[in-house]
Amino acid sequence: MKRLAALTLACAFAAPISAETMMTINGQDISQADFDNFIELIIEQGATDSPELRERVKEELIVRTVAVQEAERQGLDKNPEVQQELDLARQGILVRALLEDYIEAHPISDEQVEAEYNKLKEQGEQQKEYKVRHILVEAEDEAKKLLADIKDGKLSFDDAAKEHSIDPGSKENGGELGWAPSSNYVAPFAEAVETLEVGNLGDAPVESQFGWHIIELQDERAPEFPALDDVKSQITELLRQEQLSEFQDELLAKAKVEEK
Repeated sequence: MKRLAALTLACAFAAPISAETMMTINGQDISQADFDNFIELIIEQGATDSPELRERVKEELIVRTVAVQEAERQGLDKNPEVQQELDLARQGILVRALLEDYIEAHPISDEQVEAEYNKLKEQGEQQKEYKVRHILVEAEDEAKKLLADIKDGKLSFDDAAKEHSIDPGSKENGGELGWAPSSNYVAPFAEAVETLEVGNLGDAPVESQFGWHIIELQDERAPEFPALDDVKSQITELLRQEQLSEFQDELLAKAKVEEK
């Protein structure tokens, strides 16, 4: 019986037997079409259609209509601040509708997504990641002495970093900085890293605004790039934003703006 009652209620809302007017509130007609459109909007936002949902929406529609009628009776719609808010809301709705219509008419194709993916992947593969460790000291002479001792085997890099480095973020790890592209580092440091061969120390300390660095390149690799399926939605959104930006630029280029 409950299922039959629910089905009857759903059918009553979905396909009324009578005319286009669903109900009248203080003399104002509410059409079935407007109600159904409201339901569709709510469903598009994630709600599940049901007799209970339609009843709640119906009650909310009555409450809102009565409130709007009272606001208009009091003349609030003539208030300049209210009119400005209404104009801004209207503009926002129209802009959103325009952009949604443009997106629907110009969908992003799988071919576009794949082409953008391949471009990004190629760019990513060209940017190596480096595994680096360093020792940072204040004076050049100290850096040169430590570098010589490390190369002569008198002192290990790990011990030298722990005892002498002034970089608090890496000294306790033997100077380890982990994996990163060279762009993460300041220019003199980055240039030195890019010129080193794997397993080698720099021939001389490198100066930066932080002090003097003894640098060792431990390893290098091409960065791992995610599979297309894992980033397809992000790339689609990226292309869509670029597409909308170009559309807005086109509109602005055609617009005649006169400042006074």
